[in-house]
Amino acid sequence: MSAASAADVPLLEADGLALQVGERWLCCEFSLKLAAGECLALLGPNGAGKTTLLHTLAGLREPSVGRVRIGGQPYAAWPALEAARFRGLLVQQQPDHFAASVLETVLIGRHPHLGRWGWEGPQDERIARDALAAVGLADFADRDVLTLSGGERQRVSIAALLAQAPRLFLLDEPLNHLDLHHQIATLDLFRRLVREGAKRPAGGRGVVMVLHDINLAARYADHVILLDGRGGVRAGDRDSVLQPELLSHAFGHPLRRFEVDGRVTFIPD
Repeated sequence: MSAASAADVPLLEADGLALQVGERWLCCEFSLKLAAGECLALLGPNGAGKTTLLHTLAGLREPSVGRVRIGGQPYAAWPALEAARFRGLLVQQQPDHFAASVLETVLIGRHPHLGRWGWEGPQDERIARDALAAVGLADFADRDVLTLSGGERQRVSIAALLAQAPRLFLLDEPLNHLDLHHQIATLDLFRRLVREGAKRPAGGRGVVMVLHDINLAARYADHVILLDGRGGVRAGDRDSVLQPELLSHAFGHPLRRFEVDGRVTFIPD
C-alpha cells in the first residue's frame, strides 16, 4: 500500500457494533470511522459502558455484534507487537506494586519497539525524557513513582503512552486526578499531536477518549458517541450528537445550550 493510500485508510472503524454484558445490552448497533487528525469522545452516565466500549475498540474484548478494524484490518490480522505500535491504551488505574523511577516507568512505553531480547537504548531514553517534558515532568525522572501524587502519577502514565508513540490513542478518563490547568494542558497536548500528525503522509494520529465533562467534549471532540445507560447510543459528528434533548435524556437531567464568545456550553437547568 502506498503512503498516499495508507493515509486514506481510517485509523479506526466499527461496523454494526453492539455490546452485551450478561443479560444487559450496553449499546445497540452503530458504526463509526475515525480518520487521522480527528478526536472522538465517549460520553454517558456512570455505568453506561464507556470503558467496555473503549476496551472493545482497543481489541481487548470481542464485540457482541459487529466488527472493529484498525488501520483497515481486524485485530486478528495484526501481530501483537505491530498492534501495540499502532494503538495505545491509557487505562483508568495504574497500579504500582514495586518501587521504580519515573523514567523507568515511562520507558515501559517503549517495549513494543524493542526486540524479544532488546533493551532500552539512548534513543529510547531520549524519547521517554521528551515525553516527560511534554507533560511538565522533566525534573521528575529520578523520583520514585510511589512518592507521586495522583495527578503526577496520571501524567507519568500519559508520558508512557506518548513514549509508546502509537498512531491511535485510546484514553480512558485521561483527566483523572488532574487539576483544571493540567486537564486543559493534557487535552491541548493530544489535540496538537493529532493535528500535527495529520500533516505527515501515512503518519496521522487520532484520539478516542472517555470524558465526563460535556463542555470539554464540545471543545475538543470532532465526533461523539453518547451512551444513555439503557442500551441507546448516538454516534456522529459533535454538533449533531451534542444536543440538549439528547444529553438531557442520556444523563437524566435537563440541560440547556448556550453559546459564549463562539464556544458552545451546556449548563444544568
